[in-house]
Amino acid sequence: MNREDFLVDRENILINQEEIALAEQLVEFINNSPTPYNVVDNLKKELSEAGFDKLETFDEWKIENGGRYYLEVNSSSIISFVVEETIGNTSFRIIGSHSDSPCFKIKPKSEIKIDGGIKLSVESYGGMIISSWLDRPLAIAGRVFVKNAENYFHPKEYIINIKKPLCIIPNLAIHMNPNVNTGLEYNKQSDVMPLVLETGERIDSEDYIREIISEDIRLKYGDAVAIDEIVDFELFLYEYEAGNIIGSKGEYLSCSRLDNLASVYPSIKSLIKYSQNKLRFSSLDNKELDENRRKNNEKNHDNLKKSYSIKMAVAFNHEEVGSMSGEGADSNILANVMERIILALGNGREEFLRCLHSSFMISADLSHAVHPNKPEKSDSNHKLIFGNGPAIKAHAGKAYATDSFSASVIKLICDDKNIKYQIFVNRSDMRSGATIGSIVSSKVIMPVVDIGMPILSMHSIRELGMIKDYVEYYNLMAAFYEK
Repeated sequence: MNREDFLVDRENILINQEEIALAEQLVEFINNSPTPYNVVDNLKKELSEAGFDKLETFDEWKIENGGRYYLEVNSSSIISFVVEETIGNTSFRIIGSHSDSPCFKIKPKSEIKIDGGIKLSVESYGGMIISSWLDRPLAIAGRVFVKNAENYFHPKEYIINIKKPLCIIPNLAIHMNPNVNTGLEYNKQSDVMPLVLETGERIDSEDYIREIISEDIRLKYGDAVAIDEIVDFELFLYEYEAGNIIGSKGEYLSCSRLDNLASVYPSIKSLIKYSQNKLRFSSLDNKELDENRRKNNEKNHDNLKKSYSIKMAVAFNHEEVGSMSGEGADSNILANVMERIILALGNGREEFLRCLHSSFMISADLSHAVHPNKPEKSDSNHKLIFGNGPAIKAHAGKAYATDSFSASVIKLICDDKNIKYQIFVNRSDMRSGATIGSIVSSKVIMPVVDIGMPILSMHSIRELGMIKDYVEYYNLMAAFYEK
């Protein structure tokens, strides 16, 4: 067997306590973040605790050198950034990811009465592996809007997470479905309705979902919300069983939503770390800055008064369904926020357009490790091995935004910091997955590279990754902000 056919780089599986701690933080975050609304809700708390100030999209922004800021977009996308006065050209250093994952969404009129119970009507969100969702206890989470009699344009929003095994999608017994192991196509309308695991009086209710929503709001927020005050909701099913660290030496991550929370979380954590430990403005001499600014202005014959290095992490929603929403990567939200930052710092649109050519973005999404039972599904020269670090992803058809320039930048950063990396190119006869990278680069003209930690079982209810690769992924993000 050739070296590249191994599932794991066996020389690099041992992990230390610091790496275990990083992995445990990720697993805890994923367990508490079952939907994009919970993701953003939890990240807001971490950013606030780290000293980041919240911006509102409808306010005039006051942004200062050394400031740390974040804003949320429709409760499911989040943009955080740090501003640092610097010498040279103004630039952005951005890590972009997405907050959503494939799952089942509960329909507005969801309850279907059956003999002695309730089924829920659901629809699939994103390209999921449906079979992986069957016979697993499922919980419910998302957001709810409640009537606000004083202002109909601002209904009250609640982010909820009902941490109970409320539902299950039962398989049909092999005795009734003898072809189940030889290939089965699931009907998304009729075959995947979850059975509500409820007995007693509540199963006779016409408003089962609203009743459990009302109860969760009361328990979490202390607010008494009547079911007729609940105007609408966006609720999703998720695997009740918590993700965890597995393996004989604790080398692996077994979690739902590794794609793509294993990109979202380290991008935010590495930005927080940079803001706390690496901001150069705290040690730069103001006289040196003023002198270099004067020389820069004379050299370029312009009116650029100050230059800034802006480090940013952004998590978009709706990547799994095409990114076409106001909070998705196929909107103008990133470009608008970048321009507003430049304007708030006292510069103009000309400076914003110029700074794009000095900027750089990482599109962070996960990638496919070579499958131990199907190694032929990977390109023979570009197999991703567990333990060999994150991948730089390239595609001739621009499913990924990487080109030779952006790949070179990441390779040089990795080499400088001794960070392991791999190269991923899909088989030429297979359709490649896509990311936000090419979408963003078509809207904001700057270099973009696609990178990702390798995993198995992508888009299953539970995915598998390796701690060593996650640590290197995190280290790469931290190194990127430092440059």
